[in-house]
Amino acid sequence: MKEFLSFTKKEFRHIFRDRRTILIVLVMPVVQIILFGFAISTEINNVRIDIVGDMTDPTVRKLVQRIDNNGYLEVKGIFTGTDVISERFRRNESDMAVCFEDDFDKKLDKKGSATVKLIGDGSDPNSAQIIANYVTGVISSGTGDGKKETTAGSPLPVKYMYNPSMLSSYNFVPGVMGLILTLICSMMTAISIVKEKEFGTMELLLVSPVKPIWIIISKAVPYFVLSTINLVTILLLSRFVMHVPINGSLLLLSAVSLTFILTSLGIGLLISVISSTQKTALLISGMGLTMPTMIFSGIIFPCESMPEILQWFSDIIPAKWYIIMVKKIMIEGAGFSFMIKEYTILLLMTLLLLGTSIRLFKKRL
Repeated sequence: MKEFLSFTKKEFRHIFRDRRTILIVLVMPVVQIILFGFAISTEINNVRIDIVGDMTDPTVRKLVQRIDNNGYLEVKGIFTGTDVISERFRRNESDMAVCFEDDFDKKLDKKGSATVKLIGDGSDPNSAQIIANYVTGVISSGTGDGKKETTAGSPLPVKYMYNPSMLSSYNFVPGVMGLILTLICSMMTAISIVKEKEFGTMELLLVSPVKPIWIIISKAVPYFVLSTINLVTILLLSRFVMHVPINGSLLLLSAVSLTFILTSLGIGLLISVISSTQKTALLISGMGLTMPTMIFSGIIFPCESMPEILQWFSDIIPAKWYIIMVKKIMIEGAGFSFMIKEYTILLLMTLLLLGTSIRLFKKRL
């Protein structure tokens, strides 16, 4: 045990002597959580609206004022025809045009309905659809007095549970947790072990009285500890800086996270087995691990919207199951009974990865 502790202390010293490693292990997680929490957002903000219509019409004037007074929308221009809209989009001066038909107020009083046409910039279809839905809601609520309505449609009232303000940070924070823990545990563990193989010092370690399995564990322990520190840092930032709640059990969240850290350590060991140089390990971690985690774990794109074959592929990404459980615990406040399937899959992956990696490592050494 004394030899094992000595190897572990040695690995800690190696980490703290290398400034680049410190930046990656301790600084990068903080930067990522802040970037994803604030810079990357799917919320509607600062939407530039052009108006096409007769501003002498009292109802049009009232609706335009309502749009301009909205905290997320801003009227940028008022025009009498739609011929300038395309040019405005090309110059990036507008995000959507709201077009009111002629004699809007008279038709609204006489027929009980009047036409509003929305013209959006379809070069970004997702944003255009979100903006259109939002503007439709603002206009409909402005004319929905029980007698008058616009043919833009009056949407049904919607109540969003767990995230009533529809803040994107509620979605990104659990995803970033999975991404950071994956990178720190797997990539850094793989590099630290491959570095010993590349420099020829692994043979010196193996002739020591400590068994090979304990040498590997001693190299993984520091990154397990640092990942736990990162987990605490992320939770503090998400709770007190980005105001993402932790509605469920903190103990359950910790247990799930520690299991996922072990899963990532298993991935790191597996990468170290098939890599002979640090460059190879970085390439495998970057191309074979980071990108699939970003795309197929549900951080940015919902897995349910993918083709079926890609949904099957996403099932082998450990971060997917971890992120699902973190959302259930932090956002929904769910207990363990609601995530038995996900935790069982993650636990089986952990055992399989650790067992396979350690066994192959022994054979390769």
